Amino acid sequence: MVETRALIAAAGRGSRAGLSYPKTLFPIQGRPILLRICDILRPYDSRPTIVVSPAGERDVRECLAKAGVAAHLVRQPEPVGMGDAVLRFADSPASAKAEHVLLIWGDVPFIQPETIAAMVHVHHLHDNDFTLPTRMTERPYTLVERTPTGAVVRVLETREEGISPPVWGERDIGLFVFRRDAVVPLLREELPDRCGKLTAEHGFLYVVGHLVERAFKVEAVPIAMEIEAVSLNKLRDLAGYV
Repeated sequence: MVETRALIAAAGRGSRAGLSYPKTLFPIQGRPILLRICDILRPYDSRPTIVVSPAGERDVRECLAKAGVAAHLVRQPEPVGMGDAVLRFADSPASAKAEHVLLIWGDVPFIQPETIAAMVHVHHLHDNDFTLPTRMTERPYTLVERTPTGAVVRVLETREEGISPPVWGERDIGLFVFRRDAVVPLLREELPDRCGKLTAEHGFLYVVGHLVERAFKVEAVPIAMEIEAVSLNKLRDLAGYV
């Protein structure tokens, strides 16, 4: 039986959004984003691993305890990027038996169960190494590049690359499933594009291009809904949803 474990990257401090607590705890219609995410991940992992900052760990732990939600908490000592956050999964008891990792950013409130189910289904049906749902949007922050035949080439973070986003393009939604032994070794390698040009942080999406180059199976599935592309960076991002 394939072992899939969930990983929530939730070390964001919330300072850019003007919050005094981790942004993953921001309430949407009375329920913190983190608990909404735990709810939709429950069919895949009843005890997800959550990456937290040292400053936010207590608040996250108290939120989970109050809601009666079980989780493994691991620390990301410094906010040095999503790639580093994903590598912290190795500190979780869940890591040892995880063949596949279901990864979600901790600031995406509106991911739908149907999208996760479809992504996971495609991932296993096609025996992929990395699968992500995508959406066509205006001015996409991240950009999926494909060949003329539709195969994925890479996923760019436009800001980190120092390029302007196109008027219209295909982007990820902060949700992925991947084979652990394909992705983690790449995150550990000192690859030339490991760190962003703007922030110098250890990224995550750069691994997609390297997986493709090394003949791993990568698939971007255009199934995401418009609302799933919403994330919390600043409070205005959630205007009309709270």
